[in-house]
Amino acid sequence: MSRIVLSIDRLVLRGLEAGERKALAEGLQAELSRVLADPATRAEWARPHRTPVLRLGRMPMEPGPAGGRKLGGGLARAIGKGLKP
Repeated sequence: MSRIVLSIDRLVLRGLEAGERKALAEGLQAELSRVLADPATRAEWARPHRTPVLRLGRMPMEPGPAGGRKLGGGLARAIGKGLKP
């Protein structure tokens, strides 16, 4: 079984309230874990791969912690799609 190691050096979330930042980070982490745990994704990533930059486009955010979680999940799904070799 392959293993994926993801390192996020820094997550800068300017202009968000503390609750929104926390919810966004939690949503991002939870959804990335789900997306990258998919066996098909792991099989595609069985070889070393480096992606220094992904351009995800515009992603609007709804207000409040629920909006932060939703945006975090959307970011994770977009990252998962962008990482396909």
